[in-house]
Amino acid sequence: MTATLDATFAALADPTRRAILARLAKGDASVKELAEPFAMTQPAISKHLKVLERAGLVERGRDAQRRPCRLVAEPMRAATRWLGDYQRFWTESYDRLDEMLSDG
Repeated sequence: MTATLDATFAALADPTRRAILARLAKGDASVKELAEPFAMTQPAISKHLKVLERAGLVERGRDAQRRPCRLVAEPMRAATRWLGDYQRFWTESYDRLDEMLSDG
């Protein structure tokens, strides 16, 4: 699980990769389609896609001449669960602070 979380957070650390995932959340896309909004080459986008693929966040299919990319959200579910533990910590901390302030 640690390796999966590490790969997920490393992939999400880059704004270009986050933008690619946001685009893929709307539907499958080719590398060319993914590269359009960026001022970078298709090979540069492909490198980002490889990072996302290694993290298990993107899969490439085969559709005749195209190799569409699609989002795989499952690794983000594990990251969300991990972050949820910290959200509970902060919520409980704020609740205790509220209690202290209202008792004061």
